[in-house]
Amino acid sequence: MTEKQQPATHEESLTAYGEQKSGHKIRLRAILLGSFFALAICLITPFNNAYRQATPLAGGHFPLAPFYILVWLMILTAFLRMIFKGRNLITGKELLVSWALMVLLSGIAWTGLARTFFINLTAPFHFATLENRWSDVLHPLLPVSWYPQSKEAVISLYNGLTGGRQLGWFDILKQIHWDAWLPPLLTWTIFILLCYFVMVCTVSLLSKQPLYNERMNFPLLRVPFVLEEALDQTGLGRFFANRFLIAGLMVPVCLHLLNGLGFYNPSIPQIPTLILAGKYFPKVGLLSGFFKLKIYLYPAFIGFAFLTSKQISFSFWIFFIMGTLLFGLLSVLGLNIPAAALGVTFGPTISRPEETQMIGAYIVFFLFLAWLARFHFRDIVLTAIGFKKEDNPESEWLPTRFAFWGFVLGSLAIVIWCHYFGIPFLFSFLIVFAFFMFTLVAMRVICQGGIAYFTLTAAPMDGLMAFFGPKFFTSIGILVAAVIQKVLFVDLRESLMPSLLHARKITDKTSSNRLIFSAITITLIAGVLISFLAMLALSYKFGIRELELDWASRTTVAVYDNVYSLVESPIKPGDWVLIFTITGAVVMLVLVICYHRFYWWPIHPIGYLTAYSSAMRILWFSFFIGWACNALCMRYGGVRLFKQLRNFFIGLIIGDFFMAGTWAIVGLFKYSSYLALPN
Repeated sequence: MTEKQQPATHEESLTAYGEQKSGHKIRLRAILLGSFFALAICLITPFNNAYRQATPLAGGHFPLAPFYILVWLMILTAFLRMIFKGRNLITGKELLVSWALMVLLSGIAWTGLARTFFINLTAPFHFATLENRWSDVLHPLLPVSWYPQSKEAVISLYNGLTGGRQLGWFDILKQIHWDAWLPPLLTWTIFILLCYFVMVCTVSLLSKQPLYNERMNFPLLRVPFVLEEALDQTGLGRFFANRFLIAGLMVPVCLHLLNGLGFYNPSIPQIPTLILAGKYFPKVGLLSGFFKLKIYLYPAFIGFAFLTSKQISFSFWIFFIMGTLLFGLLSVLGLNIPAAALGVTFGPTISRPEETQMIGAYIVFFLFLAWLARFHFRDIVLTAIGFKKEDNPESEWLPTRFAFWGFVLGSLAIVIWCHYFGIPFLFSFLIVFAFFMFTLVAMRVICQGGIAYFTLTAAPMDGLMAFFGPKFFTSIGILVAAVIQKVLFVDLRESLMPSLLHARKITDKTSSNRLIFSAITITLIAGVLISFLAMLALSYKFGIRELELDWASRTTVAVYDNVYSLVESPIKPGDWVLIFTITGAVVMLVLVICYHRFYWWPIHPIGYLTAYSSAMRILWFSFFIGWACNALCMRYGGVRLFKQLRNFFIGLIIGDFFMAGTWAIVGLFKYSSYLALPN
């Protein structure tokens, strides 16, 4: 493993690209298997997560349920091969394709879409009061076809149907107010599927750049690839018998076995996995930013950090430390910037003006990625307009010409959709561009950095308001853009696009890409519909009030509160926001120049992008431990020791997810569920 992945030369990338011609064939059985489990996850997730409040089946970009199913499918496949010798019922590569389909849909069923969707569509009516004046200010701005036009439908959604707990699921579906729900569901489904189509086209167009031109490492795929290799080489038994792997497995197994038993029986002692380290730091002075410091111990994320390039894992934790130190440094310098200077923002975790550095950093890093791919963009455009013949079009999900014009027309359709509902036409282009720009950068952070759990700091709208101010939006434009952002483009912990790039990597060097694209299209459509049905049925049976949806309600109400504030008082953010935005852009510019020009440069720019993410507050210590183990291993043991010790950290990942899945099953039969992974 090298410290820095060097971009391949143009000749090398063409050679690697041409090697796809002798790809693996993915049979229909793998598609059907993955689609079945994917749709089953969509159906079960809302009930498991919101009603039972059990271990989330979907979460982050390495979700629990798909990986748990993958491991058991591989063990079952190896067992069947022993019984039916000579019959290859399914290959490891095909199981990975099945897993990729499960991962794609698992996020849609929860935070990626369904978790907040129906609260988004009903919050302005249900939470309207005389005090907040939403009915006077916001209701006249609401697009009629976006929201259910029935008070009874909204009341029943939050309180549940009368006697709903005693009704069967099919009876619940019959009594849902479909006349009120079908118009907004149709309107929003068109928008959601347009966005998903543009994402698929984007990944199909751009995947060659990270896969071949940059040879990007995919840390979150290392374990599935190792399992695939072991299965296809009939060595799965030897793999699980490896002493390093067993040692790694035993760490989370013993940890979560003891803590899980202690969770259900308090007389059993537990091993703490959360250390409140803030009490060791002063409330004022240079180290005051660490006053709320927490140390979380998650074996799986230590494993992911070890498998990540040590340059990246080092950058994650060191930038978190430096970003936290900045708060105390500004205090010592006498720059006590009040939080009020931040103004009205939509970022999911942003709380201080200093954190708006991320707006400028995201913009510059996006431009850096575009500059790296400039020759690839040129080839795409020349191929799309017919000036260049495409090499091996069967190796992509979509032919370049179709994907390019699909991207152009799909993006234009999204812009027109936004403009139709009230966003000024010019601003529609800007807001859609900002949405996808932030998503593309987040995709890079997740896929290259191996962060299974990632959240934005600032929202795309925060960046536009920092430069243009809220008056440029218009009142209805602010409302429409904010709601669209909340639906798909701000809660990125289970975003679709990183999962699409992972799926593209998995399906690389296969000869069934058209079949895979068709499967992705059909399962995405079916997943959206089933997720909507599952969440609606659950809400009408029990009522949102009785479900574990406090976070979804709180964050959605905050969006409408912010919109109300900007409509009533469209004040541009303070000068400090613009100052820190420019500062972030300058810092990122220096980082990308040094990273690109100096081979010895030890810091990766994506570490800066996560400095203030809530994900890094949880995972920084895991990345520190993973980086330290990786660095010490390579320094004193070299590649040979790394290959042996890698199995130990793979064991940490498999063991952590195995125990999390096992306790999730136990939690279905208990009053509550022990959580082994971040929620």
